[in-house]
Amino acid sequence: MDLVGLLVAVLIFGLIFWMIWYLIGIIPLPEPFKTVAMVVLGLIGVILLLGLLFGQVNLPHLRLH
Repeated sequence: MDLVGLLVAVLIFGLIFWMIWYLIGIIPLPEPFKTVAMVVLGLIGVILLLGLLFGQVNLPHLRLH
């Protein structure tokens, strides 16, 4: 994956995770469940980001050339 494709993928993942983070924040969940959901979402985001940056996540539909 070239650098532009990687940048687009990181921006898309960031936007998706920000929207989910925002929705979890505004949904009236009890406090322990909201914290657990945000921690799990954060861990998934970090794992996907690291996998994407180190080439472990394959995105065949994201071809910019």
